[in-house]
Amino acid sequence: MRTPMVEKVIVHMGVGESGQHLVDAENILRSITGQEVVRCHAKKTLPAFGIKKSEPIGCKVTLRAQNAQGFLETAFEIVEKTLNRYQFDSLGNVSFGIEEHTDFPGMRYDPNIGVFGMDVTVVLKRPGERINKRRIVKRRIPTSHRVTVDDAIVFLNESYGVEVV
Repeated sequence: MRTPMVEKVIVHMGVGESGQHLVDAENILRSITGQEVVRCHAKKTLPAFGIKKSEPIGCKVTLRAQNAQGFLETAFEIVEKTLNRYQFDSLGNVSFGIEEHTDFPGMRYDPNIGVFGMDVTVVLKRPGERINKRRIVKRRIPTSHRVTVDDAIVFLNESYGVEVV
């Protein structure tokens, strides 16, 4: 019950505009992850950037179980299995960026599409955290059972061979 595990992996591409550019990003994300893509909408209007409220400006995919494991192995190879300590939050989750989608196997550069980067967020948990989210007999998780930064670093090092600098 103390061993951390990957709850989910969120892959996000912020394009900043709608139209063909966003459709290209969705197609790339769909081909990399093999799952259906969800659009992200702007929360407020920013005239300086030409963004209107509720306009689609990005896309994301949530991976779980075996899909998350396979994607993480590939993503950690792309970032050369090196992360910085400041990329972890207080709950042991980690976020990192991938600069070019062409780093993934099977993806190549297309001058009509361009190059897209993406953000990867890995959410870690321990077994038994469901008691905090269930509807009936909801309970608090003790602080000793929460995933810490050090627990996350040890887990990623043992599971994926990731080195944290």
